[in-house]
Amino acid sequence: MRIARFMLQDRVFYGELRGDAVYPVEGAPFDGLAFTGEKLSLAEVRLLAPCTPSKVVCVGKNYRDHVAEMADGTADVPEAPLLFIKPSTCVIGPGEEIIYPACSERVDHEAELGVVIGKTAHNIAAGTAQDYIFGYTCLNDVTARDIQKREGQWTRGKAFDTFCPIGPWIETALDAQHTGLRSRLNGKLRQDSNTANMIHSIDKLLCVMSECMTLLPGDVVATGTPAGIGPMQRGDVIEVEIDGIGTLVNTLR
Repeated sequence: MRIARFMLQDRVFYGELRGDAVYPVEGAPFDGLAFTGEKLSLAEVRLLAPCTPSKVVCVGKNYRDHVAEMADGTADVPEAPLLFIKPSTCVIGPGEEIIYPACSERVDHEAELGVVIGKTAHNIAAGTAQDYIFGYTCLNDVTARDIQKREGQWTRGKAFDTFCPIGPWIETALDAQHTGLRSRLNGKLRQDSNTANMIHSIDKLLCVMSECMTLLPGDVVATGTPAGIGPMQRGDVIEVEIDGIGTLVNTLR
C-alpha cells in the first residue's frame, strides 16, 4: 500500500495512492485508514513530504563501503550505531528545492532508506521493531560536507533547512532488509547498493534509538548511506531511487 500526503488548493490530506487515483483518508493514517469516500486524480493534486516528523533520527557510517570512503579509508566501523538528529525544518517533499547555504562550499547527496514510525515507541525490545514501523520512504541526507568535517560534530552540517528531502510516498509493504537503493545526479548513477549491506540492522537501530528517546508516529529513521556520496552544484537534479518504493527527485538551488 502506498500512502502519501497531498495538497489540493488549500487543503492538505493523506490518502492511499492506487495507480493514478488518490483515495483520501480522515486525519493521519497511523491509527488506521478511515477513507472519506472520495476519489481524486493524481494529476489534480500535488505531492508533499509523506509525513511531518517531529524529528528525523539518523545513523552515520552504517554501510562498510561508505565507512571506507570517509577519511580516505581510515575511519573505523562503529561498534554501535552512531546517531544524530535532523530537525523537522530540514524536511521537504518531492519536487521541492534544496537550498545551497551561502556559508558552505560543498553540499553532498546521501541516498538512504527512511523508516516511518507508526506508533509511539520507547525501549523497543530486540526483535520487535517491526511492530512499530508504519512503512518506508526514500530519503536524502543532504550534508554540508565542509562544515561537517571542519566542526567535527555533525549537527550544523546536517541541519540546514531543506536538507532532508523525503518521499514521494510511504510504502507499507517492503522487504527492507534486501532492497536495492541508488542515487543519480543529473541522470548519472552515483550510488548503487542494497540494504543487505547495512552494518546495523533496522531492528537494532530502532532498539538503540528508543533507549534514549521516544519515537512518535510520523517520525522518520534514516538508516545510513552506501558508498558514492558526492558534491552537488546549484541547478543539479538529484534522484534517490529505492526498489519497491519509487524515486524521489529534487533540484539544488
